[in-house]
Amino acid sequence: MKKLILTLVFAILLSNLTFAQPYIPTLERYCTDRTNTLTKSEIANINRILQQFEDSTSTQIAVLFEYTIDNYPIESFAYQVAKQNNIGQKGKNNGILFVILKKDRKMRIEVGYGLEGALPDALASSIIRNDVKPHFKNLNFYDGVMAGITSIIAATKGEYKQDKSRSKNEDGFPWGTILFIIFFIIFFMGKGGRGNGLGMLWLGSALSNGSGGRSSGFGDSDFGGFSGGGGSFGGGGASGSW
Repeated sequence: MKKLILTLVFAILLSNLTFAQPYIPTLERYCTDRTNTLTKSEIANINRILQQFEDSTSTQIAVLFEYTIDNYPIESFAYQVAKQNNIGQKGKNNGILFVILKKDRKMRIEVGYGLEGALPDALASSIIRNDVKPHFKNLNFYDGVMAGITSIIAATKGEYKQDKSRSKNEDGFPWGTILFIIFFIIFFMGKGGRGNGLGMLWLGSALSNGSGGRSSGFGDSDFGGFSGGGGSFGGGGASGSW
């Protein structure tokens, strides 16, 4: 099993990590659905919940539905969306981005610096695996997003109980060391091209974690819009699929 994993890792390395960068959207609402998956009333309800949460706590949570980013790493995409939109408050860095890629069947919770203690990678992974994934597998996207939001909010308040039965790396395989070595191989042997730069960003995010949309649908335009407050991100969070 280890040999297979190492083979796959080095296959990725040898591919030169060249990806076509997807469009990075500007978020104008707490919930941005670029896939027409949710109804207007569902989007409006999510917007209402997340705005009320920010009003009471200053923590910003944004949700983005994107159709596909092809083979581009979701870790890099989520980081860039969160950074470009300045999710979270400056100084507090209390922003969270929940990205759903409908066609790619992938999702990610990107966590700002200031919330990495309340929502560490393992807990974000638990939310994805136990709370969101079962709904998405049944194509209940609204219920899945609501379950994810509810758990994320609970986590920021210290009220979320993580599943103790989650699987662990039983044989102590040194993922961090492997990724660290690959990162430096790319850094010193790379040609400085765009693909290598994006590859290093993705690997940096993975090391930290251990682990073309359609038309826009913003829902109820009368309910308050979203504006980032200058928060910072460092690649914390978790990714998953369904």
